[in-house]
Amino acid sequence: MEKNEMRAALFDRYGPPEVLYVGTVPRPVPAPGEVLVRVHAASVNGGELHGRAGKVRPVTGLMQRGWPKRMGLDFTGEVAALGQGAAGPRVGDRVWGVLGRTFGSNAEYLTVRPRHLSLAPAGLDLVEAAALPVGTTAITALRDKARLRPGERLLVRGGSGGVGVVAVQLGKALGAHVTALAGARNLGLVRDLGADEAYDYATTSPADLGRFDVVMDTVGTDHPAYRRLLTPSGRMVAIAFDTARVAASLAYIAASAVHGGRRVRAFSGNPAHRLFADLTRYVESGAVRPVVDTVFPLEDVAKAHRALEAGGVRGKIVIRIA
Repeated sequence: MEKNEMRAALFDRYGPPEVLYVGTVPRPVPAPGEVLVRVHAASVNGGELHGRAGKVRPVTGLMQRGWPKRMGLDFTGEVAALGQGAAGPRVGDRVWGVLGRTFGSNAEYLTVRPRHLSLAPAGLDLVEAAALPVGTTAITALRDKARLRPGERLLVRGGSGGVGVVAVQLGKALGAHVTALAGARNLGLVRDLGADEAYDYATTSPADLGRFDVVMDTVGTDHPAYRRLLTPSGRMVAIAFDTARVAASLAYIAASAVHGGRRVRAFSGNPAHRLFADLTRYVESGAVRPVVDTVFPLEDVAKAHRALEAGGVRGKIVIRIA
């Protein structure tokens, strides 16, 4: 491989995990104002599965045009070079962040604007840390959108997933009484992370759960049933939609955000520097810790996607790159 080339996860058509492969592409050069990062690790996100499978083609078509397409949204790594005028990080800094509205972090190098990264937490291994950038979604959902207050009752649906494990911990850090729904084998995990109550989603119906001031939904199905659990001043934040009924699911979220009480809040995740800096502080204070299910090498990116699709993941699946 030439020194101006690098390895990256690619796919030439939509389909199952097996369409993914590791190929050689040109190593990026930072443009003015950009940062070149040598990637240590990245996590596998649910949106990537949908993008690879072609379930949200209008979105992925805007994110990446042409073939082959890339994979990977978030990253941890080390600053390798700075484009002219890039402000903030220095060469050698340990950083984490996201690419913004594109894919490509499943690669040995990437370029990114300084606003999309922050210094990574001191003392935390960068492979473990790769489980946490998605935690910015939990911060936005609970602190900024729902404005969760001490003493309120919070329900986290999907409490053992990649976002859910951070939401459980963050809910406790914000002073809430936290109830988590998770698979039976993961109930001990979410209790260990701070959940006051934990229930098996397979045997617990919404009607069994009582009322909540805030519902955070990371699953995407049955939004009306969980919205009905809200108190009159309650807030629901949905970060997922039903991929089997995309149009209807998105239409419900949009309508409920405008009409009536107990509104559903939704947002498009594109975290900036401030959120990553906040996440770093939560981690360094001990309020949030990473939960890593499995670490795969870049060559096994297809196996990593297959593992997440199989379900039952505890925290995040991470791809080691450096």
